[in-house]
Amino acid sequence: MNQRAIANETLFLQADNVLDNALARQRIVGAVVLVARDGHIVHRRAAGWLDREARRPMREDAIFRLSSLTKPIVSATALALAERGLIRLDDPLQRWLPALALRTADGKAATITLRQLLTHTAGLDYGFFQTAQGPYNVARVSDGLADAGLGIDEQLRRLGTVPLSFPPGTVWRYSVGLDVLGEVLARAAGQTLPALVRRYVCDPLHMHDTAFTVRDAERLATPYADGSPPPRMADPHEVAFMEGLAGIRFAPSRVFDARSFASGGAGMAGSAPDFMRFLLAIANGGGPILRPESAQAMMQNQIGPLRIDVEPTRSWGFGFGGAVLLDRDLAGERRSNGTWRWGGVYGHHWFVDPGRSLVVTVLTNTAMAGMSSRFTEDLQAAIYEAL
Repeated sequence: MNQRAIANETLFLQADNVLDNALARQRIVGAVVLVARDGHIVHRRAAGWLDREARRPMREDAIFRLSSLTKPIVSATALALAERGLIRLDDPLQRWLPALALRTADGKAATITLRQLLTHTAGLDYGFFQTAQGPYNVARVSDGLADAGLGIDEQLRRLGTVPLSFPPGTVWRYSVGLDVLGEVLARAAGQTLPALVRRYVCDPLHMHDTAFTVRDAERLATPYADGSPPPRMADPHEVAFMEGLAGIRFAPSRVFDARSFASGGAGMAGSAPDFMRFLLAIANGGGPILRPESAQAMMQNQIGPLRIDVEPTRSWGFGFGGAVLLDRDLAGERRSNGTWRWGGVYGHHWFVDPGRSLVVTVLTNTAMAGMSSRFTEDLQAAIYEAL
């Protein structure tokens, strides 16, 4: 057995131990873990429960509510449209949504580009980054996770009643920018956002379980929230986020309500194998969905000297659809500089480490332990110790 094979075997054992420990300690309810090296999946594991109360075990082809794993898929769709000349990333938002008049806090009209929507530098926000009395929550601007039945026209109307959180291009702030961009794409191409994502990303990559609807409800993972043990999510359900801020509101039924706007930031459902297929396509040059330069741009810092504000160190920039590691020493990271990664509040995380030819996809049904917790830290440590 060669050294690479030994490392892979060690990886399997250590990753499985971390997963088994998290399940035994009831940090998560169920998970699917996929690890790829050199473009090929070398480890796959489904464990725990798809539905704990019904005693239905997790399965590798389980379908999960993807939350922010939607963002890189919609970002790739936007780049596919840009390659075809249907949009330009430096187009002003006003060109496509003239009725959406966004203004700064002092009342001045703001010029926002599609690139700023893609990179969360447009001055927009999320309600869960504000207090319960913050402007987004008072105006009932949706985060794309709840508010079943809310249409895009009403969402944009509400958004237009609140000021920008900062002048466009001056600060990185995680936001509803991809929801706004999704409507831009639909208007630019004359098709719905779900149709565009299917045409330009999902169908070419044979991601048949990934859509803005649930293709097979029998395989849909039941969602749970953090707790000991994690409680089954109600509908709606609120999960505490940061101290002093509004919690994150979930409505698991939203994905079944055809009246709900197709949230480009959080609205899709899909499986771990589908999402791994997408990540491998981007990591390996974009084919068949993007040109190599577009795929490379997704994994490169697109926000210049700005840094993302959800990390304690100024070591992460942002590409298209995920953060980019710029200073591993400052971050105290094992992952290589150039690592591209993100997560989803329903309980998911992923990363692409080009320096190690490594891609990891972890989908769980536990919000938010599957995205950021002792489990995610231990799993990453186990993988890199094996390597």
